[in-house]
Amino acid sequence: MFSVMAAFVRYVSDVTPLGQVVFCRSFFAIIPVVIIYAWRGELAVAFRTARPFGHLARGMISVGGMFFNFAALARLPIVDVTTITFASPLITVALSAWILKERVRVYRWTAVGIGFIGVIVMLWPHLDVTRYTSAANATATLGAVFALLSAFTNAGSVVQTRRLTDTETTSSIVLYFSLFCALGGLLTLPFGWIVPSLPQMGALIGLGVFGGLSHILLTESYRYAPASLVAPLDYTALLWAFIIGYWFFGELPTATVYVGSAIVAGSGLYVIWRERQLGLERARARAASGPPTGT
Repeated sequence: MFSVMAAFVRYVSDVTPLGQVVFCRSFFAIIPVVIIYAWRGELAVAFRTARPFGHLARGMISVGGMFFNFAALARLPIVDVTTITFASPLITVALSAWILKERVRVYRWTAVGIGFIGVIVMLWPHLDVTRYTSAANATATLGAVFALLSAFTNAGSVVQTRRLTDTETTSSIVLYFSLFCALGGLLTLPFGWIVPSLPQMGALIGLGVFGGLSHILLTESYRYAPASLVAPLDYTALLWAFIIGYWFFGELPTATVYVGSAIVAGSGLYVIWRERQLGLERARARAASGPPTGT
């Protein structure tokens, strides 16, 4: 869903101001939030919070990441932006161990290290500084910088989300995220917005709805699993970036992207497989120990 949202952003980014895109992404994301939680009878709970400043902090980090990510998508192909932002899960694992005090085992650090090598392979063309010395390549330079900044802010947002899930409901996390980010986008209104055409308006609504749905699912995932485990699953977005970028925009990844993505995907799959093995071992250990006893 995040990849579909990125395609909508790419479609409107040529003519629509960045702040307006951020506002629509956040404002129209409230639609699925209201519908889903009203249907579940949890809409009133969505407005209830014990940590307003925690939501504010996450909103500030997230709105910065949204600006960076959308600015990158306006300047680089979807696949390029996706591969560069793959640094985010690696940063998330490190921050999870440092800030959240999550236990990150050796095998997961090993997988992260291998994944980082894959990211370097994919980034290699962007690391050639001489390529960006001409004015013609200035746009690509900015796009790569924005994508890297997006990776750092996304990792910070993930960690803050994990902290909020200790006390806050998914509905409140998603709702306040959308409200704060919509406010951040709205502040750019004096700098000039456009009146979108019908196709552009449909894309702006679509990116908000898909963004809202994906955010709900992402927040739920961090409720049920450690951030350092969920983060590598972001690598599956690469497949969708390939398909959508080629199908709708005729974008083909370079050879370095193919090689690097294989390394990154392999490391992510290893984490998933290893975590499953540990889960089975823990289940067998509990079964072998029998029911708890006591007086």
